[in-house]
Amino acid sequence: MQTVEGNDDTRYLLLKRSGKSSLVRNPETGEEHYIENSALTAIEGTSALETAANEVSKETRQLLRAVHDDRTLGLLLVLDSRGPLSVRELLTFDSLCESDFHGTIAELRAAGLLEEREIAGERGYGVTEEAKTALSSLRGE
Repeated sequence: MQTVEGNDDTRYLLLKRSGKSSLVRNPETGEEHYIENSALTAIEGTSALETAANEVSKETRQLLRAVHDDRTLGLLLVLDSRGPLSVRELLTFDSLCESDFHGTIAELRAAGLLEEREIAGERGYGVTEEAKTALSSLRGE
């Protein structure tokens, strides 16, 4: 497999090459079709596997890279379903120590999945639109 680009700047996975045309798959739509070889350009330095990952939405890939355990996923799910919550309230949900909690929050903020909010005059957190989209996808909604 190889990453190629069509004349319309769409990236494809090259599945099969013949004399005049090649079978390609658009990883974003899953659609497969033949394109003339002259209309395709090989993309050097781009992993075919990374291109194949585009079958999953950008938001879901973002979430998958950031969530390393069930606690972290649970934190995002709770914040998504219950809305933004204060740090004080979030700390009552689990036995996570405060430094581990803040480390997890920092990772999720850096990943673009959480944002700081003010809740009743206190610091709190809520999920971003990207996180909402990804969680909805994981829930099958």
